[in-house]
Amino acid sequence: MAFQSKKLINNPNDVVTELIEGLVETYPGLEYLDGFPEVRVVLRADVSGATYDKVAVISGGGSGHEPAHAGFVGEGMLTAAICGDVFTAPPVDSILAGIRAVTGPMGCLLIVKNYTGDRLNFGLAAEQAKSEGYKVETVIVGDDCALPPPRGIAGRRGLAGTILVHKVAGAAAAVGLPLADVASEATRASEMVGTMVVALSVCTLPGQVTSDRLGPGKMELGLGIHGEPGAAVVDIQPVDVVVSHVLNQILSSETNYVPITRGNAVVLMINGLGATPAMELMIAAGKAVPKLQLEFGLAVERVYTGSFMTSLDMAGFSISIMKADEPLLHRLDASTKAPHWPVGTAGNRPPAKIPVPLPPSRSTKSEETLNRSEQLNQQGRILEMAIEAAANAIIDLRDKLNEWDGKVGDGDCGSTMHRGATAILDDMKKCYPLNDAAETVNEIGSSIGRVMGGTSGIIYNIFCKAAYAKLKENSDSSVTAKHWAEALDAAISAVSKYGGANAGYRTLLDALIPASAVLTERISAGEDPSTAFVLSSEIALEGAESTKHMQAQAGRSTYVSAEHLSSVPDPGAMAAAAWYRAAALAVKDKHQAP
Repeated sequence: MAFQSKKLINNPNDVVTELIEGLVETYPGLEYLDGFPEVRVVLRADVSGATYDKVAVISGGGSGHEPAHAGFVGEGMLTAAICGDVFTAPPVDSILAGIRAVTGPMGCLLIVKNYTGDRLNFGLAAEQAKSEGYKVETVIVGDDCALPPPRGIAGRRGLAGTILVHKVAGAAAAVGLPLADVASEATRASEMVGTMVVALSVCTLPGQVTSDRLGPGKMELGLGIHGEPGAAVVDIQPVDVVVSHVLNQILSSETNYVPITRGNAVVLMINGLGATPAMELMIAAGKAVPKLQLEFGLAVERVYTGSFMTSLDMAGFSISIMKADEPLLHRLDASTKAPHWPVGTAGNRPPAKIPVPLPPSRSTKSEETLNRSEQLNQQGRILEMAIEAAANAIIDLRDKLNEWDGKVGDGDCGSTMHRGATAILDDMKKCYPLNDAAETVNEIGSSIGRVMGGTSGIIYNIFCKAAYAKLKENSDSSVTAKHWAEALDAAISAVSKYGGANAGYRTLLDALIPASAVLTERISAGEDPSTAFVLSSEIALEGAESTKHMQAQAGRSTYVSAEHLSSVPDPGAMAAAAWYRAAALAVKDKHQAP
């Protein structure tokens, strides 16, 4: 039976901001950027990008994994941490704000866990920062040893081993090494570590119901830190048996996840997932060390036990093993003031807040461009109706999308899309220049980029920007059905290029690609545009439904078994089909109205 979880929180939408406020009050060496609500960046209080003379080390990701990542900000470790919504990649603007706040002439290193949304958002931020003159390098960490390759384009997930990479990179930066050397040491560390997760329960997102997916007497091996299904659900076993299984999985010579062989030195991290007592973590550590020594012939040089990268209130632990030579041990032993690395912290309390830094130059639209006081023309009225219908369709579908996503992902697809749809409706009333279709599409992308995190936010932003660029090629202010078809095709191509997915990957493209093909075909054949639009929307819906029969090759669903996937369609594809269908019907109704 599902039930509402008990949480000591206020509004579920405010948990990340309030978490950061408490963090900086607790640790005087930290402060955060104070600006528009979407920017949530924790940084060292003693660092300013204008004067900082060392490489800045920046990481981040979705919140809910505390103390990662903000708890590891401090001298000798991270310079800044970017905090997204719960289990959602931080938006590009937040990442850019963090880069600008702490990056000096030596440049910055971005350490990113291997999840599609994090890669895309940090990647776009890195490219933007480079265009502004910053030196930026990126290291992707994928230390998951639970699921065998291939994993489509997604690859191995980033787990608690990322914290060890943070420590190595932070220590290298602290001694003044150049960016290339700091990146090299971080890359090497990431290649030396493997991790596997074991859970007794599934985590509960703030404001949502508690899942009973595992059931009594069961445990799950190899699930992700967002609660996505793992390799197997088995009966609960004694910790001796569990630890042996995890160590065998990480150190298996068949999978060759990590280059660790008999006689090597290693460090061990036993990481609690949020609801695991210290007693149980210490028991696991006490069983793991002799097994590594006696059964695998390894020298265990360091043991780190505690909660480093959690998953809200999940019960269980992960084990990370890293190959360690003397230079790497020297980095791990180097002093740091990061509050949640196993050391203390001290210092005077600086101001908790500083302003969000602005880019060197910020282009602004003139008020005339965004002025809605003018009378809408026919094209503007049709566009307004289509946008309103599409957004409302997503709002109505929120709970169903969350339900589907709860079975194949992290359960927040509907909530994420709802935020975007609500922002679009609000912004349309204030600033969309509906008589200019291209600029309106561009503004939709901006609305989405401001409030929608995760992969869907960056994908739809890319979608809108590519469609805008195509529409702008038309010198005439009027946009024809042919122009819309070309813009849709360009948007799909951009999403496929940057996201790596294509038809058959079980994504929103499985709805939009066939719809685009039909729309282009019908328009070219001279069919009535509104009819062509409606017919193509039917094909979009069919394409979305067909994802039930596809094995995912992109996103978190790649970690889910075919049996789980076959029970529901892809939530992203269904969302795309829903807004496309609603817009098409609205256009049809407008054309048929007297």
